[in-house]
Amino acid sequence: MSENPRVRDRPSVLTPAELATAAVMSSFSVALSVVAMVVPLATALQIVAAVPMAVVAQRHRTRALVSAAVAGTLVAFVAAGTTTAITVATSALLGGMVGRAKRRGHGLLSVLGTASIVGPALGLLTVLVLWILTPLRTLFLRTIENTIEGVARLMSRTDVLVSTADVVRSSVGAVIDNWWWWILGTMSISIIGAALFTWLILGAVLDRLATIPVVDHLPSGGDGEIGPLPIRLHDIRFRYDGAHVDALHAIDLTIDYGEFVAVVGHNGSGKSTLARILAGRTPTSGTVERPGIAGLGQVGGTAVVLQRPESQILGSRVADDVVWGLAPDADTDVEAILTEVGLAGMGPRETASLSGGEMQRLAVAAALARRPALLIADEATSMVDADGRASLVALLAGLPKRHRMSVVLVTHQESETTAADRVVHLDGGRQVEHTPGWMRARYLDDTTTFRAGAPLLNLSDVEHTYNRRTPWSQKALNGLDLTVRQGDGILVLGGNGSGKSTLAWILAGLTTPSTGTAMFDGSPISRDVGAVGLAFQHSRLQLQRRTVSEDIEAAGGPEVGSAHVAYAMDAVGLDRILAGRDIDSLSGGQMRRVVIAGLIVNKPRILVLDEPLAGLDPPGRTEIIGVLGTLRHRGIAIVVISHDVDGMDRVCDRTIVLGGGRIVSDESRRGVSS
Repeated sequence: MSENPRVRDRPSVLTPAELATAAVMSSFSVALSVVAMVVPLATALQIVAAVPMAVVAQRHRTRALVSAAVAGTLVAFVAAGTTTAITVATSALLGGMVGRAKRRGHGLLSVLGTASIVGPALGLLTVLVLWILTPLRTLFLRTIENTIEGVARLMSRTDVLVSTADVVRSSVGAVIDNWWWWILGTMSISIIGAALFTWLILGAVLDRLATIPVVDHLPSGGDGEIGPLPIRLHDIRFRYDGAHVDALHAIDLTIDYGEFVAVVGHNGSGKSTLARILAGRTPTSGTVERPGIAGLGQVGGTAVVLQRPESQILGSRVADDVVWGLAPDADTDVEAILTEVGLAGMGPRETASLSGGEMQRLAVAAALARRPALLIADEATSMVDADGRASLVALLAGLPKRHRMSVVLVTHQESETTAADRVVHLDGGRQVEHTPGWMRARYLDDTTTFRAGAPLLNLSDVEHTYNRRTPWSQKALNGLDLTVRQGDGILVLGGNGSGKSTLAWILAGLTTPSTGTAMFDGSPISRDVGAVGLAFQHSRLQLQRRTVSEDIEAAGGPEVGSAHVAYAMDAVGLDRILAGRDIDSLSGGQMRRVVIAGLIVNKPRILVLDEPLAGLDPPGRTEIIGVLGTLRHRGIAIVVISHDVDGMDRVCDRTIVLGGGRIVSDESRRGVSS
């Protein structure tokens, strides 16, 4: 079967992306509608509930919106009754009108025109229903009569409104006698007014979301016989929409059964793009030859294990996750699969209790349950410590020897290529000759001396318990004492559940400890959020604007201008020419530096970084370590929370190990001047 780039007809059924978006957004709309009904003073959320529906209408076909509306309305009716169901349906109607207009490039007049048609139509439908259902009409009219009478009574309590109250009372008869005209008029005016208000409220939100590209990176590949192997790529070229250069250029590659192939290259070299082509994405040009379709996620097809295992885990228990999505009658030996990946006996365990390495093994197990012919592990080892990486690579390398399949490992770790049958080396989207030792990192000189100054942040007898005073309470920190000084470099280590993340949030003032104190310059750090900058593990989630300069400015607030942006970019070693670059076009290391630039534009005295080296190749690691060293020399205290310690001793001269919410080790090395 030969595949050439071509324009395909859009399927009549919902695509996976449309189905997933409709499901998530309708659930979000239902949740907002329920909150609006049960929480006092939260009625405004009824308008906000239209946002998810508008997103569906803006980014997908009308049938996706209809699916979201029907599903959301039914769920709301079952969960919270008729009123909430009507709210969800109304949200879908209003959001659909605005989102559809935005998608087609229409303006406010188009929305009002649609509303002027929909409003009377709904009014006529309501009149017809009430005309047929006499008991319902009687109840409805009595409710209207009582409501008007109640309003009149409230008005009559104020002397200046007594005459107005009499007019309101006298209108009851006219409304009841001409109820059909009253319903038709109020429905029409209400829909038009609500559409206008929704446009004004949602317009800016949808304009912002429109800058995010709608790309189904891994399509199912269509109908047909599944046959991902053997696969032959000939003269493959791929260019992303809006890009000026190819992500892949003139790629020739053949993969047959029984192979363990490593794909290596710097961040941004095209490794993940090649993985998507292998998984079924259509290239811009060139030929993909395989016996059948890629069959992504299907039994006997192609399976993908990604960098973040938590994004692939859906089951609440380990055993449930292995068979998630398989047919109910599928013959799957769950325990045998778990044993093969090193999770023997862990079927009943909650997936939330697994470590990062165990989650990644579970993702491999779920892939094996589908008996794939091709397994693609895209940077699957980057979030695992050194020991975990070695065992995970050994597991992947052994799969083609035990099963009729092949494994493609995308990595930037040279050590992970030793078990590969062959190595595909990419550089700038092209295949190049692979030379061992190409990724050696060059770090700062070990003799670098930093100077620690006066104490800045002091944690005294800090304890923190989640869900305190409930049966589900869980203690994260217990009796912790820690002082961070100006210019400090502290590396915090610890296993899963040791309290590292909780400590980071307390240091940044985002979490107030249950007991004990966290004082910054003599006052609680929770009162001075921003004085300590916090960089998350996944940088992309912290970047909220379209371009580099916009994101740094937004992070700094309204007082930050171009001069401040230039200062921050210089401080983290980013070329100023990148200021106008789109965030999604940056490499992983560049994204990390943009996050740090957004933090230091506020001139914090302490930076807390969660896994700053995760997912970076050695050159990227060297860049970040160099940035952190420069910031330390400027007097900023650096607190790094990581399991990846390679190279961090060039920045951090103090290592703290957490265990069970306590500090079990606190060691300093030479090279610091106090």
